[in-house]
Amino acid sequence: MADEKGKSLLEGAYRLATPEDNQAYYREVARSYDRDFAEALGYSYPARVAAIYQQIAGQEDVPIADIGCGTGLVGAALGGVVDGMDISPEMLAVAERRGVYRALYQVDLTGDLATLPVGYGAVVSAGTFTHGHLGPEVLTALLGLARPGALFVIGVNAAHYADWGFEAVLQRLAGTGRIREVGSIEVPIYAKSGHEHAGDRALVLHWRRD
Repeated sequence: MADEKGKSLLEGAYRLATPEDNQAYYREVARSYDRDFAEALGYSYPARVAAIYQQIAGQEDVPIADIGCGTGLVGAALGGVVDGMDISPEMLAVAERRGVYRALYQVDLTGDLATLPVGYGAVVSAGTFTHGHLGPEVLTALLGLARPGALFVIGVNAAHYADWGFEAVLQRLAGTGRIREVGSIEVPIYAKSGHEHAGDRALVLHWRRD
């Protein structure tokens, strides 16, 4: 069962609507995020996304860009050569202490991505495409980070996917020859019960850049 602190943090996360909201929220919770949110709620989503990458990826699908890396839960599960990118400097500071990232970058994904490295062999994300965070238009921008043939493994909250038109964007990208081998795998986000979002699901989308 989830405790009251974890439930409160969860509800706060689901209310985020702007980059400024995200920065303010994670500034306050970064130090306790792993304990009070991830552990308390059984937040299994990062490990599930990492496992799907490992299931699909070949040896060529490196280095990896971890989008919205937070405290580094995905990077720790991935292993290998991973760069982390997040809007919150406080969350990045926690991720740095894990010692699993080659490099870390503070970035607002709704803005200009021109300062980020390019040529990644894979782009992975868990927990970034959720209610009030990012819409499907960001998927197009992320293509610019990856080399041709790169693997994308992007988790999207299932309700957010339906409400924000992700399917139409993926169909357009595939129809114009920008991506191929598009698929999805549905996974639970949480492993513990006792909170309002315990049954929430995500679609882990995967494709390759053409």
